[in-house]
Amino acid sequence: MKAQDGEPKKSGLTSFVYIAVAVAAIGGVLFGYDTGVISGAILFITGEFGLSPILEEVATSSVLVGAILGAIAGGFLADRIGRRLSIIAASTAFLAGTGVVVVAAGLPVFLVGRVLIGIAIGVASFVVPLYISEIAPSALRGGMVSLNQLFITLGILVSYGVDYLFSASGNWRAMFAFGAVPAIILIVGMFLLTSSPRWLVAHQQQDRAAGVLQKIRGTRDVSGELDGIERSVKRAGSWSDLLASSMRMPLIVGLGLAILQQLTGINTVIYYAPTIFQFAGLHSAGASIAATAGVGVVNVLSTVAAVILVDRAGRRPLLLAGIGGMVVSLAVLGAGFAFGGTVQGGNLLGLITAVSLMAYVASFAIGLGPVFWLLIAEIYPLNVRGRAMSVATIANWAANFLITLTFLTLAGVLGRAGVFWLYALVGIVAWFFVLRLVPETKGLTLEEIEEHFRAGRHPRELRGAPKQQ
Repeated sequence: MKAQDGEPKKSGLTSFVYIAVAVAAIGGVLFGYDTGVISGAILFITGEFGLSPILEEVATSSVLVGAILGAIAGGFLADRIGRRLSIIAASTAFLAGTGVVVVAAGLPVFLVGRVLIGIAIGVASFVVPLYISEIAPSALRGGMVSLNQLFITLGILVSYGVDYLFSASGNWRAMFAFGAVPAIILIVGMFLLTSSPRWLVAHQQQDRAAGVLQKIRGTRDVSGELDGIERSVKRAGSWSDLLASSMRMPLIVGLGLAILQQLTGINTVIYYAPTIFQFAGLHSAGASIAATAGVGVVNVLSTVAAVILVDRAGRRPLLLAGIGGMVVSLAVLGAGFAFGGTVQGGNLLGLITAVSLMAYVASFAIGLGPVFWLLIAEIYPLNVRGRAMSVATIANWAANFLITLTFLTLAGVLGRAGVFWLYALVGIVAWFFVLRLVPETKGLTLEEIEEHFRAGRHPRELRGAPKQQ
């Protein structure tokens, strides 16, 4: 039997689609590795380059300047040269940036390399889930796109392990150099894969698109799905199409989630986790990095749970549960810094910090982490999907830059407790935003989601399809 859109049921899938998704998701490893590696490396870079707290923030957040630029260019690239070639271009830029960082003799050259790496991350951060969403069947799309987030967490965890490995020697250059390995694997892998069938249809290559669909769906009859894709690309998209009334609510949902995902403080933990543990009394660089690795393990395990649950429980339940857990964890973490240090005997503050950060990261990993990237790959029409995801990604990286650049300053102004309570307050706003505006897309085809918004319906009126038996 076939689904309504002409896709075969799960049993009809070929191994090719799983291979394609797994290879593309290595882009998540690049994203995650360079997101996490700075957390340990900055402890040694600060000493070698003699950085002040402000310059430390600049060194840490410089990658985000590049990520914003990459997100701006990525929408054009994804729609013009395709998702596959965009991923290859991003991997190449990552290799170039890594080389510059490794040989940097001072902060200016280091910043140039970090910006190049950021450009690569900015492109890959949304083009990878976009590519996966366009080749995955609707019944499995949530889990397959969320696999990208799992690979991001694996990249972060590997970066923590590499940081710890070189922490005794303080060789931060080797920490960065290790990131070249997944970049090379991704370049080779993507050269062997095919373009997205939806991008092929959008560029009048229906015969190639049909061949790709047959290859990844495991059936020769893909006429239903191909017809649905062709209907969604009757006219070419442009930037002005983002201003259409039917795009208003999808843009609000995407931009809202993009900004709130970052303003709840997740990347203060990713970038500054060892620093936070040092705040809590773990003064050794090795000890603080080791504690951070424990947070990374929790991140991976929780993301595995999200991959399993997102096509069963749905997007909204995971978001609401995850954000709720983040709010509670941040409130407890703030209380730990406010009162934990006054308790005599043992390092209560260190324990509270470790447990709270693990609970916070676990909550993020089942909700805002994977579901944001999944939703922005689902809710936009095909003819402007690359551009719309680019806009949401720009907002995400801009908010990331703001949080990363201000964390140490806010901690000094509001106190360490105050800054985490501020993030918890933003989390409450995020919870109500999801409750009121975020749709449920579970089990629906991309074309069904597009038709819903083109009809001008409210996001909450979109109801996910029941899980196929």
